[in-house]
Amino acid sequence: MSDDKEKPSVSGTEDFPLADDGDDSLALSNGRTPKPAQPLPREEPPEDPEEKARLITQVLELQNTLDDLSSRVETVKEESLKLKAENQVLGQYIQNLMGSSSVFQSSQPKAPKQ
Repeated sequence: MSDDKEKPSVSGTEDFPLADDGDDSLALSNGRTPKPAQPLPREEPPEDPEEKARLITQVLELQNTLDDLSSRVETVKEESLKLKAENQVLGQYIQNLMGSSSVFQSSQPKAPKQ
């Protein structure tokens, strides 16, 4: 049996402009040029001096809190690195002690001498 299925033709793509065709103008299928995107209209909050002062105070407090937390994170990172280094030193010390002590040597019974 032979497979006589037809492959889809790609010849229809000549109708579509490609990015490198050199035509810089954009046109919709109806011939119109699209309008550039416009930002959404902003709703201006009512000018309430007390509300504005409260918001400014809240923003400043949050900035201070963020600064405090950032410095705390840096301090904890430094402390963590110091502790990791100390743990490595202590681990090496314990390995050396265990290696030099007969108590921690292999627990397998020694083969009898013949």
